Amino acid sequence: MEKNYKIIEVKQSVFADNDADANRLRDELRQKKTFLLNLMSSPGSGKTTTLVQTIKRISDEFRVGVMEADIDSDVDAGTIFEKTAAKTVQIHTGGMCHLDADMTRQGIKELDVSDVDIAILENVGNLVCPAEFDTGASKNVMILSVPEGHDKPLKYPLIFTVCDALIINKIDVLAYFDFDMDKVKEYALMRNPDLKIFPICAKTGEGVDEWCDWLKEQAKEWLAEK
Repeated sequence: MEKNYKIIEVKQSVFADNDADANRLRDELRQKKTFLLNLMSSPGSGKTTTLVQTIKRISDEFRVGVMEADIDSDVDAGTIFEKTAAKTVQIHTGGMCHLDADMTRQGIKELDVSDVDIAILENVGNLVCPAEFDTGASKNVMILSVPEGHDKPLKYPLIFTVCDALIINKIDVLAYFDFDMDKVKEYALMRNPDLKIFPICAKTGEGVDEWCDWLKEQAKEWLAEK
């Protein structure tokens, strides 16, 4: 039967357009000598606390700027600025559960990266949507907290696939949850054999130095590229 209407694969088209825009943004940031870190996680994973600890450890070597993305709040941006004095902008997504390359570019423009070596995007708290959209980041990192369980790589494979590093936060409460560290590493590496894994406690600072050493190394390599 002849169809008198068009079928448009919108999702694929949107992703393709965004991927192209993300590559352009990466090139722009490379020219500006700015390393962009896209930080993703579920709500309540300790993303902002981890970010505070991270900024305090790298700000002696790098000029840091932060973009806080949220549906409709500026709580995290206020926390970051109050505790680190880092250059910070709040991005409201207007109900969107993720940021794409164009939204990120708008944030970069408002942040003004002329005096920023490392720009950190704290993406909207979600394990699905943010993983689907390339933001133009130099590196993607995910935070998984112990209370969320060790089976997340099985339930949300994409985010583990697209990330360069996995931070496992709240290891101070391991004794109180049914969380198998060996299994989560096994499952995560099954999704992404190249994934770097850093167990930490953002509250006490345990393990944060190892994570920051990796981040600084990645930033130095990016900033050294011509």
